[in-house]
Amino acid sequence: MSGGVDSAVVAYLLKKRGYDVVGITMQIWQESQRDPRHAGCCSLGAVEDARRSARMLDIPHYVINFKDQFKQTVIDEFVREYAAGRTPNPCVTCNKKVKFEAMLQKSQELGCEALATGHYARLRRDPKTGLMRLMRARGIAKDQSYVLYGFTQAQMEGCYFPLGEMPDKAETRRLAREAGLPVADKPDSQEICFVSEAGGYREFLRKSRPDMFEEGELITVGGERLGTHQGVADFTVGQRRGLGVAKGKPLYVIEIQPDQNRVVVGTDEDLKLTHVRVPAWHWTSVAPTNEPLRVQAKIRYNMAPQPATLRVEDGTATLTFDQPVRAVTPGQIAVAYRGETVIGGGNIE
Repeated sequence: MSGGVDSAVVAYLLKKRGYDVVGITMQIWQESQRDPRHAGCCSLGAVEDARRSARMLDIPHYVINFKDQFKQTVIDEFVREYAAGRTPNPCVTCNKKVKFEAMLQKSQELGCEALATGHYARLRRDPKTGLMRLMRARGIAKDQSYVLYGFTQAQMEGCYFPLGEMPDKAETRRLAREAGLPVADKPDSQEICFVSEAGGYREFLRKSRPDMFEEGELITVGGERLGTHQGVADFTVGQRRGLGVAKGKPLYVIEIQPDQNRVVVGTDEDLKLTHVRVPAWHWTSVAPTNEPLRVQAKIRYNMAPQPATLRVEDGTATLTFDQPVRAVTPGQIAVAYRGETVIGGGNIE
């Protein structure tokens, strides 16, 4: 129970269906946060909202300390990835290493048969292969299967996503009002949960690694020096605003070179690529294969899946898109689908 409406409704639905429900909230906030009461999901304020929802539903509620695991696996990796010139997705890391690893293990230690969360996705067993399949949510607008691609078969066996069948978020809020839950109209959290600085994630990084904000060169794809920048962590591939230079036509960040402390810019055409390389490919719902597969793939959360061919050799995947895709960003996640099923995914190199 993260303190939001989704997980509170899950607890309500499960209790209504006759399950013996226990609410678990992760304590993950850090001493460095300026005001942990308002730092997104699982913050101090969110814990109080989860506690109030659990009290309304008359279920036990436990707050379990995952602070150290969260810092080591999510926050530290977030900082390292930016220092390496990549743009990470901390929610994916949290799902893989904390929610569905550490917390799933803790729920089993408590004697629970399954871990249910408020994610919008579906789990089904394939009748032919016997493997568990991670599938898109019924209400496609809220689908979160992308951030769950890292599921293992064992984890899927022990999880449950009741909201995967919801047509939309409005239905979830309607059920919350029906149940009298105090979070029925609570807005969705839009920020990175561990960032409470007024300057957002850049200010967080500035405090964590000041060396990422040293002045460096801003150059074109062809090597022409256009000016200077104030730190590689200020940029991500595809960015247009905040470059501080003009060249008669729109310029975008094409590449970040942290070793040389350089940011490379170019035109919109320079942003387009057909081949995307993904080391350490993770097979989610199907058995590994060396055969090329026709898939629909996406390289960021809010992108519509595009037709592509997936080839995996020695654990490294190449996605070859039928049409060039824009702003392929190292550190982000590529995920492949066949129909509604998540085939697999991994971090873009």
